[in-house]
Amino acid sequence: MIAVVRTRTLRALRTDLAEAEAATAAARAESEQHRQEAARATDSAIRAEIALEELRAALARTTADAARLEGELETLRAQALLDTEDRQALRTLLRLTRKQNGRAERVYVLFRRGELHSVHPTAEAAEAAAEAEGASPSGWTAHRPGAALPPACEVLWRVQPLPLGNAR
Repeated sequence: MIAVVRTRTLRALRTDLAEAEAATAAARAESEQHRQEAARATDSAIRAEIALEELRAALARTTADAARLEGELETLRAQALLDTEDRQALRTLLRLTRKQNGRAERVYVLFRRGELHSVHPTAEAAEAAAEAEGASPSGWTAHRPGAALPPACEVLWRVQPLPLGNAR
């Protein structure tokens, strides 16, 4: 069968075909561009999730550090208050001792595990006070002049002389 087609119709069909091919090529290019944009968006979302996880971990660490530091601060404040109270108690005891014995050159301070326990006019009175609190009567040793004292926290009871006023 032979088909007769007019030239005008053939030209119109070829023009339509060329336009369709151009539209197809443009659609393919646009499709490829959309695929690339989708890949970039996916990569960006993955990076954002990783960054979010890292930020959450950093926030958790910072929160834990802040809580730990807050606890340390509270402990240090309490210790500072105790130190202030100890100094005030020592001043009061020294004042009382000075009033009781105006001629004393020194007082003997009794420490229990490095913390102030009491102040006494003589070393014997300090030892007696420690023994009344449960210290061993035979546990007292003499300190050699010039020898280093062990750390206060390692010694259960310690009597230490402190000079008063202008005494050296």
